[in-house]
Amino acid sequence: MNRLVVSAALAAVALGLAGCGFTPLYGSPGVTQQLAAVEVATPPGRTGQLIREHLDDALARRGGTAPQYRMNLALSETRYPRGVRVDNVATRYEYVLTASYTLSPASGGAPVKQGVAQAQVTYDSADQPYASITAQQDAQDRAAAECARKIQMELAAWLATQGKS
Repeated sequence: MNRLVVSAALAAVALGLAGCGFTPLYGSPGVTQQLAAVEVATPPGRTGQLIREHLDDALARRGGTAPQYRMNLALSETRYPRGVRVDNVATRYEYVLTASYTLSPASGGAPVKQGVAQAQVTYDSADQPYASITAQQDAQDRAAAECARKIQMELAAWLATQGKS
């Protein structure tokens, strides 16, 4: 009896989605190929390298293919002390990474898309220097991964709507 009810509910949901015009994001033709054709240029430094690696993975960048788009990134990093002890030493920090991007045709020309992605992560600051540095670097990596994911989703949504306008 339960299986019959669940099957009927799934069928009703499937019919409802089919009738409303729902299309999966990556079901749009060419979105995946266009994402893979984005070349990413980041500022020098550890955070720039991390976000470029995460973006190359998120966009499924293929080496050896000519890019259609070029993305220029500008990064801003801030660190706020949180959880201050009695002796005025922070035991926890909030790390904020802001990535502003501009997407332009690889052949040159005016930008076709601009945006900003921001990620906030926290980490503990240990009394041992090595542990504190490792925690900070881990926070940078997590924030870079989150910004890359947000940029990838914004680009995929934008690319999916380009053929429909």
